[in-house]
Amino acid sequence: MDRTALLARYMPPAAAPVISRWIDYFQCEFKISRSRATKLGDYRHPFGGEGHKISVNNNLNNYSFLITTVHEFAHLLTWNEHKNKVKPHGAEWKHNFKRMMQPFYELNIFPDDVHKAITSYLSNPAASSCTDLHLARSLKKYDPQDVATLHVEKLPQETIFRLKDGRRFVKGPRVRKR
Repeated sequence: MDRTALLARYMPPAAAPVISRWIDYFQCEFKISRSRATKLGDYRHPFGGEGHKISVNNNLNNYSFLITTVHEFAHLLTWNEHKNKVKPHGAEWKHNFKRMMQPFYELNIFPDDVHKAITSYLSNPAASSCTDLHLARSLKKYDPQDVATLHVEKLPQETIFRLKDGRRFVKGPRVRKR
């Protein structure tokens, strides 16, 4: 199976040729990795004779996979332009992320709800798409239906709940929202 066909299994098929060209252009090692609890994707700049490396979790829905991939390529482009002289999610990265999302807008890749949420998110993109509640909820609709998720905000006060890792909590009043 060629790379574009493989990518099309994880992202909207119309986006796969663009990402495949980026992988070639930037001479990047691109890995579709196992699910990781703490991150959706990762970028590693060239070091010790090795080139750029990007990894994206294999369990993301097509739209989340694409957005995460673009997020990591924006890191790569920012590193190429500025090396380590700028913040990882600073103004330069935000500018590059917006620019790199443009081809997918032009290809009309995203459904209307995700498109609107991304447009709002792109006004000031954060380090993670998960921190934008509107975008996270829009993307969540496209997750496989066999993933049962209960949000803490839906639980009544004083409810005891447990995370996958076994830690237990009691829902109390909201302290802050990042």
